[in-house]
Amino acid sequence: MKILKRRPRLLIFLTLAVVAAVTVTVGMVIQANKMETVSPSEERDRAASGAVVALGQVDCRKVKCIALTFDGNPGEPTDRLMDLLKEYKAPSTFFLEGRRIHKFPDVVRRIAKDGHEIGDHTWTHAVLTDVSDAQIRDELRRTARAISGITGSEPTLMRPPQGRTDDRVSKVSKEMGMAQVLWTVTAKDYETDDTSLITKRVLTGADRDGIILLHPLHKGTVPAMPSILKALHKQGYTFVTVSQLLAPSKAEPGKIYK
Repeated sequence: MKILKRRPRLLIFLTLAVVAAVTVTVGMVIQANKMETVSPSEERDRAASGAVVALGQVDCRKVKCIALTFDGNPGEPTDRLMDLLKEYKAPSTFFLEGRRIHKFPDVVRRIAKDGHEIGDHTWTHAVLTDVSDAQIRDELRRTARAISGITGSEPTLMRPPQGRTDDRVSKVSKEMGMAQVLWTVTAKDYETDDTSLITKRVLTGADRDGIILLHPLHKGTVPAMPSILKALHKQGYTFVTVSQLLAPSKAEPGKIYK
């Protein structure tokens, strides 16, 4: 009987422990989301008076621009995706995980050759707010070196996995010469293979200067791209990389763009 009497107390204790853990986790996410971000238009306004974009580049101060960004490992779906991006003249930004880059060097080379931008998405997709400063540096440095080893250029942009960032992540990314890029719209294609739903989410959230988050390795994403590209083009959008979206200014290391 004594054991039975203790069980409610144990249950209450465990429940409170779970609630506390969830509260801490939610608090961390909220704190990360409170970090100051800079919009593309705000960054463009910081450019020196009279500054112009590079010859042949799009001026998003005058044109309705949108940036498609793709996260994850390079692979065969990425190759198919680039065929579509080429067809629709849609330069984009790819944030690559480092640990599998060596398996698909030709794909990485093609991303660069086709005029797309390559950013750093860490080595193991680690949540950077949960690791030490040294680990943050290692995650970013290893990936940057892997990208540079294939393309000859080190990335100046990074995307923290899950969009989780804080003052430490900002400090380290600044030390390493990288700006952080979040997003304004996510297709949440990691939740569904429904191409119609993925398309709807992108088109519903799309707006001028938007940064769209997609994941080409998920089954529904690449099949959804023709309808996404066609619809955005019909709506008058010009596709640009993240760096082009900020021109004539440049991304500042450590800053968070959204």
